[in-house]
Amino acid sequence: MRGLSLAIDGMELPAIEKISESQAEDPFQVLIATLLSARTQDATTLAASTRLFRRARTPRTMATLSVKEIEQLIYPVSFFRNKARFVKGTCEALVHDHGGKVPTSLDEMVTLPGVGRKTANLVMILAYRSQRNICVDTHVHRIANRFGWVKTTLPEQTERALYESTDARWWPYINLYLVTWGQNVCRPVYPRCGDCAISAVCPRIGVQKVGKSRS
Repeated sequence: MRGLSLAIDGMELPAIEKISESQAEDPFQVLIATLLSARTQDATTLAASTRLFRRARTPRTMATLSVKEIEQLIYPVSFFRNKARFVKGTCEALVHDHGGKVPTSLDEMVTLPGVGRKTANLVMILAYRSQRNICVDTHVHRIANRFGWVKTTLPEQTERALYESTDARWWPYINLYLVTWGQNVCRPVYPRCGDCAISAVCPRIGVQKVGKSRS
């Protein structure tokens, strides 16, 4: 983890990290942006979130938008129709059940429409500065198995396993480090092992072929 922390310096941050920084860790905007980010490229997530927040910046304002209007604002994120319904439903739930504020506990957050553990954990980390959560997305799931930290088949299993196999001081940083590394070097197909700062200690589990080094 120390090696990765140094290696990602200067690399492009994931979209949610950028949104979190620019909006002073606003829990609502981190929540909505993370909802939009599933299976969507970072540039598309950032652009769609920017359009949506320009139109509505609070749960109360966003809840007044129609699903159709939200669809138009967030297109072309993946599954934009489903996500538009989730966004509106989540905003209505925040207004009606939570006083217009994002819950501060993971158990409450996952009751919101479309909000799973990945989204809730990331909000806990970025917006509420939790030191006790690990956010696992496809990058984290893949790389943790590739590193041999876990041996799992589902992201939910990976999250549970990482609590056991990693030092708690690194939990808030696992998503940032592994997502950034996964987008730039440790790619799903043809990872750039020649550019890897920790190749000497990586068992490369499941890697069949490596990509060309940038150097």
